[in-house]
Amino acid sequence: MRVIPSSELIINADGSIFHLHLRPEQLADVVMLVGDPGRVDMIASYFDNIECTVESREFRTVTGTYKGRRMSAISTGIGTDNIDIVVTELDALANIDFESRTEKPVKKQLTLLRLGTSGAIQPDIPLGSFVFARTSVGFDGLLNYYAGRNEVCDLAFEKAFVEHTGWNPLLPAPYFVDASKELFDHFADAVVDGVTIAAPGFYGPQGRWVRISPADPKLNEKIESFNYNGRRITNFEMESSALAGLAALMGHRAGTICTIIAQRAVKDMNTDYKPFVRQMVELALDRLAQL
Repeated sequence: MRVIPSSELIINADGSIFHLHLRPEQLADVVMLVGDPGRVDMIASYFDNIECTVESREFRTVTGTYKGRRMSAISTGIGTDNIDIVVTELDALANIDFESRTEKPVKKQLTLLRLGTSGAIQPDIPLGSFVFARTSVGFDGLLNYYAGRNEVCDLAFEKAFVEHTGWNPLLPAPYFVDASKELFDHFADAVVDGVTIAAPGFYGPQGRWVRISPADPKLNEKIESFNYNGRRITNFEMESSALAGLAALMGHRAGTICTIIAQRAVKDMNTDYKPFVRQMVELALDRLAQL
């Protein structure tokens, strides 16, 4: 059995894991992930009681109960690189014995639901919609660093997309990975069925042009026109692919729901989106409490 070196699994002096500063007993099995640390407190305001609040860098955690269900709300910051840290450390908290530095023989499955904001790229998805990323498209390349990547990805979907867009070989190879079917089915009646791109940046990687033009100014048009077995790309965000992919490799159930706050196709933006985000949070809390 592999003993994980201290350089690979860093445990702080207080027994907490390196970045999140959480100890195993402080983590619930149901976890809501958000980008903004401030949104953690908004979620926690619905909790019946609060067990602990832990903060380190951009990672803020509140664990408590909602309608009798123990839950944690955790901020990840922005980007798939942060998701790599968060999901790996959450899995370690659940499935690594910190004393022996070995995997536990019986694995715990976490439920990881990301609640974010996003821009729609199809004109028929209105502002304020909730899009569930049933399939995530990773423009970030993160999952390509892990063994087993092909086993959890839809390779035919990937191939069709690469051919349709004439994918630039200088960019990371895109990967298509599904969220937990069980989790999607649990929310399906209240959300838009999404194929969501996770981009490694907010500007150029999503086709935005401020001063530096995109390498392929037609890429977003190609993305919008792509259709695979009746499924279209629905929206852009920056984290869903890494969450879905790492969770699939580790045996957790995970998904991403995003409130649409920008309509890229018609160049519209809603900066007063907080009421929609609150509705999304309330939906997520109620549904997760039923799992």
